[in-house]
Amino acid sequence: MKILTAAQMREIDRIAIEDIGISGPVLMENAGLQVTAVLRNELGVEPGMRVVVVAGKGNNGGDGLVVARHLHNQGVDCPVLLVGSLDEVRGDAALNLKIALKTGVRVVEIMDEAAWKRSRKILSETPIIVDALFGTGLSSPLQGLYERVVNDINDSGALVVSVDIPSGLSSDTFELIGPCVRADLTVTLGAPKVAHFFPPAEEYVGELVVADISLPRFLFERPGLNLELVELESLVPYFQPRRRDTHKGTYGHLLVIAGSRGKTGAAAMAGRAALKMGAGLVTVATASSCLPLVARSSPELMTEPLAETESGTIAAEALDRVLELIQGKDALLIGPGLSTHPSTSAFVLKLLEKIKNFKKPVVIDADGLNIISSRPERLSSLPEKTILTPHPGEFSRLTGLGTPEILQRRLEIVPEFARRHKVHLVLKGYRTLVASPAGRVMVNPTGNPGMASGGTGDVLSGLLASEAMQVGDILQAAVNAVFVHGLSGDLAAEKIGERSLTATDLIRFLPRAIRFIASGGEDESENN
Repeated sequence: MKILTAAQMREIDRIAIEDIGISGPVLMENAGLQVTAVLRNELGVEPGMRVVVVAGKGNNGGDGLVVARHLHNQGVDCPVLLVGSLDEVRGDAALNLKIALKTGVRVVEIMDEAAWKRSRKILSETPIIVDALFGTGLSSPLQGLYERVVNDINDSGALVVSVDIPSGLSSDTFELIGPCVRADLTVTLGAPKVAHFFPPAEEYVGELVVADISLPRFLFERPGLNLELVELESLVPYFQPRRRDTHKGTYGHLLVIAGSRGKTGAAAMAGRAALKMGAGLVTVATASSCLPLVARSSPELMTEPLAETESGTIAAEALDRVLELIQGKDALLIGPGLSTHPSTSAFVLKLLEKIKNFKKPVVIDADGLNIISSRPERLSSLPEKTILTPHPGEFSRLTGLGTPEILQRRLEIVPEFARRHKVHLVLKGYRTLVASPAGRVMVNPTGNPGMASGGTGDVLSGLLASEAMQVGDILQAAVNAVFVHGLSGDLAAEKIGERSLTATDLIRFLPRAIRFIASGGEDESENN
């Protein structure tokens, strides 16, 4: 599902109206009908109830007038508080204002704060308010009368349903630009917008419903619409039962280069996660003194001892053996628990130089990223199927940008970085982003705060490397792994709570998450 800016949505509307011939009034009617259906079917609005529509003078207000007309026709007491005069309403909204008045809808003009003060009492006397004040075109903060109206809606105690976007938010940014309606439910029209998915704006959206207003689906496949929400349905084909005539070689042999003294758990969890994700074979190559701990963690893992430093980290002298081990492997994972010891750093940098023509997937995580950040010029010569998996702090070190700037501008910075360095980039965190070198950016909806603990990134790196061996499309493989990683966390949190969630719980709940996706969202395994 595409996530759009206001300009992108306006262009789709324009093409629908001018080139295809779907008139503006038809789109407005469809929008109002969809909001009305949500009020009736989801919120139980029925004849005899009261719903108040607070409408602006533009198209968002026109949508609200359609809602008021349909509710009125169904026996609902639905007055409209129009913030502005009747004469100021223009275009398709004016047409629906005329129809509403002729069908008996009560429309109250709110010309100034005195008029609002006389009318606002009605807000405290209604269980549901429909916010149709401003739509997606807003770019400056609300002031004066509009600010007062928004504040009173928020203080009313009513359940608030916003049409398209809570009034006061800009659809083009997830930052707050000023006072805005705090909705309990938002019915967005045609496609979701940027503000619907990222905090702090997301916190004002409430439950989100995407309403189909009969815009042709091919309009959303136009070039340049590169931001997308990952939907479970798109993953179902990749988690179906395996063919009967396969064997362990079919699903690849992964080499994991990870671990150091005190951080053997990172190597073990990455390896175990890769196996649980379906890898045929996994070999963990680690510092020789660390090998026994990794080997005992899971008997299915194969292990390989590497030359080590006095600190128990992989030494530069391990390079030749690792180059031998890479032969015949189907993917490579570098980084979990490695440390940034000078000898280990030299090993990683030299290894990346030697394998720059490696044609199989390479996942670089954790200390692998930290080592590269010391030599950022190496980013331009990574293998063609490289996946980088930084959290915001690691990404800050890779880019030289501050973490606050990265978080604020991530929708620009992430795809630009992926394009410039020709890598797939997974920026971990709330609403993890997965970007391809071609500019596509996928927004992951799964995961929860309980996953903010040590080791969860190591689990993800194992899932990514494993899936990249099994799915030819690197972007799809990354999307699959990130989604199932977050879903495992969500299922675990349901069972044991967020506070008690640990990284190994993600591995434990991974089979259930995979079955959940394979079945299209049916959780038949509550006891697992």
